[in-house]
Amino acid sequence: MSTDTHISNDSYGKVIAPRTVEIQRLLPGPIERIWDYLTKSDMRRQWLAFGDMKGDVGAPFTLTWRNDELATTSPGKRPEGTKAENSQEGVIQEWDPPRKLVYTWVGYGLVTFELKPAGERVLLTLVHSGLPSRGAMLGVSTGWHAHLDVLVAVANGTKGSPFWDRMNEIRPVYDSAFPADA
Repeated sequence: MSTDTHISNDSYGKVIAPRTVEIQRLLPGPIERIWDYLTKSDMRRQWLAFGDMKGDVGAPFTLTWRNDELATTSPGKRPEGTKAENSQEGVIQEWDPPRKLVYTWVGYGLVTFELKPAGERVLLTLVHSGLPSRGAMLGVSTGWHAHLDVLVAVANGTKGSPFWDRMNEIRPVYDSAFPADA
């Protein structure tokens, strides 16, 4: 994939292999700053989840989501039955600052973040592979998309739009775009 600046931060993720989705975003640099948004709990909690990560391959960690507390103009309307807090365990598989972070999510496959300089900006490529079902792929893709929207805003010094409203808006797009056997 090209590292040109024509990547739209509104682009939807795409299926690149069975049960694998890729989403890209172009963020303001420097690359080390974006790395910190991926790996430092206090910065990551603004757009995704909090929890300490050690930079050691094989190191376990736990991320905890509180999507009502993200750096957005408001949380929006949380879907009925959705918990206010959720945690997920993982294990670091690759830690290559400031270019690549790979970790497993217990029961939800492998998450890979790659960062590449793109002029004054940074191309973030997220690949989530090994998802156990189409339903998991739909939920994870929708979540990543909405969370990355918040990251784009935060990295640009603003607040994201209401998180839950964005999730509700984009879910049908992903549902119709993913093949039944995805």
